Parts: sequence; C-alpha cells; structure tokens
Amino acid sequence: MNEFELIRRFFARQPVSRADVKLGIGDDAALLYPPAGRLLAVTSDLLVAGVHFFPEADPVSLGYKSLAVNLSDLAAMGAEPAWFVLNLTLPAADERWLERFCQGMFALAREHDVQLVGGDTARGPLAIAIEAHGFVPPRMALRRSGARTGDRIYVTGTLGDAALALQHQRGNIRLSENDFAAVMPRLEQPVPRVREGIALRGIAASAIDISDGLLADLGHILEASKTGARIFLERIPVSPVCRRHFDEVGWETVLAGGDDYELCFTVPEKNITALEKLPFAGELHYIGEIEQDAGLRVMDAAGKPYSPSATGHDHFAGK
Repeated sequence: MNEFELIRRFFARQPVSRADVKLGIGDDAALLYPPAGRLLAVTSDLLVAGVHFFPEADPVSLGYKSLAVNLSDLAAMGAEPAWFVLNLTLPAADERWLERFCQGMFALAREHDVQLVGGDTARGPLAIAIEAHGFVPPRMALRRSGARTGDRIYVTGTLGDAALALQHQRGNIRLSENDFAAVMPRLEQPVPRVREGIALRGIAASAIDISDGLLADLGHILEASKTGARIFLERIPVSPVCRRHFDEVGWETVLAGGDDYELCFTVPEKNITALEKLPFAGELHYIGEIEQDAGLRVMDAAGKPYSPSATGHDHFAGK
C-alpha cells in the first residue's frame, strides 16, 4: 500500500462532511469558507511516541486523544470547532493500526462535527500532529491575558486522575483493577470542554486548558495578565479514587500532573450570577482568586502556605 492508497482508504473517507468545505482531501490544498464576521482560531499539537504516549498505546484511544487535545485548545478560546489537518509519520503502513486509529479519531470528529480537510503522511518514527480550526465572534474569544484583580478562579471537572493513571502505568504506584479502570479514560480519552468554553464567552475574563498541570497553566494566565493569585487546596476538585491515593502521590499529582484537559478560567464578580445559571454550573469549582501581587500562592486547609515540590510539565526543563 503506497501513500496515496493509504490516504484514500483511511482518511479521504470520513463520517463528517461540512457545507463550509468547498474542497477537502485530494488536492494540493483545501478550499474552505470561513463564516463572515467570525475570527478563525487555529491551534496545533504534536504527540510523539515515547514522549507523549507509550509506543504500544491503544490506537483507538490514541486517535481520539490526538484530536481531543486540539479541541481542548479551541474550547479554551471559546471557539466552535470546524476543521482539522492531520500530519502523521508511521514506521510502517499497518492497516489494522490505521483502522483503529481512524475509529477513535473520527468518533470524536463526528461528535463535534469537525471535518478532516488535509495533511500529510510519511514513513518515520510514530508521531501525530494535528492542526485544528474553529470560529469565534470578534471580541468574544477567551484569552489568557484578561484576568483582573478580584476575579474568581474556577476549574471544570476534577483534576489528577490522568496523572494517577500514568503513575500506575509507569509502575510508580499500584492501583486496584477497579480504580485503574475508573481513571484510565481520563488519560486516554479526555473530554474536550467545547460546550463549556463556548458558554463562557462574555462571562469568563480569561481561560486556559489544563494540559501541563494546574500550577503551570494558571501561571500562564497570571503571566499574560500581569497579576498574581491565591488558590486553596481544599477547594480543588478531585475524584474519590485520586483522594484515596493521596498518601502515595500527594497533592503534586493534582497540582502538577497534567493531562487533565479541563478548563481553568477567571470570572469577574459581576458575572458570577450569569455563571451560576449555566446548565453545567454544578461541574464548575471555585478554587481561588486573582490578586494584585505577582506570584501564585497555594494555601492548605489550615490557611498556611503550601510549597509544592513540582509545578508542571516542561519538555525542555533540566532533568
């Protein structure tokens, strides 16, 4: 099977066909109709075997997650997903692997009505790069730089489960079969918070998705907004499974483990009522406040400063 047969068989045939795609896969470039009066949000993520995932990872979950992490970035901007481009290097054209990879990727694409419109394939070490595109009204995009003193800080969902699953896979801890089954989907198939990101337009002042850990990603908001913050450990939402293993992994798994793909966002006091009226308000958790003084302060249940031993993932940090 050559490259062009691979593209026709596995990627040209797909379950999503959008009216705003004039020409998709099959030519030198795609031809697309961006909607009038909308900004185009563009993001990309690279997943490399042995760095971002185990080489023997389930291809269904890998296909799903490769797209999910990009949709999560669009969600953090309040953008509605539309199109994506896939660049893929493969050691070999393994038909069964490709079938399963596409199964996971296109299942999520169908759920969010996102069409694959192009990309490239080549022989090489396994790596997956997706570039996703979405739309957002002018002046409505959620950005990292909008936080202001007095804003409340929120997160969606719970934190720490994905990192807990990874600790188990690496052999650092041992989870029961039931506990591992409960947290593994959070690592392999994170749910991009697209609905929440769109609904937060006009309510949130700033937002980011939590990919490298809460401390690192909230830190990006503080840096971009030129502010500081105070967060409270007892307010940070964790699952019962994660809490059961605190003696083994501590708060660092929750604060700095990464791979949560939840949203962290700030809301001015005047918008709290609107936030509380959202249909998913029960899944939002108030964890702290934006402050004028620079830096991120973490407070324990006794009101004392907590000093975490890790702050988040950085590909190029010193070993």
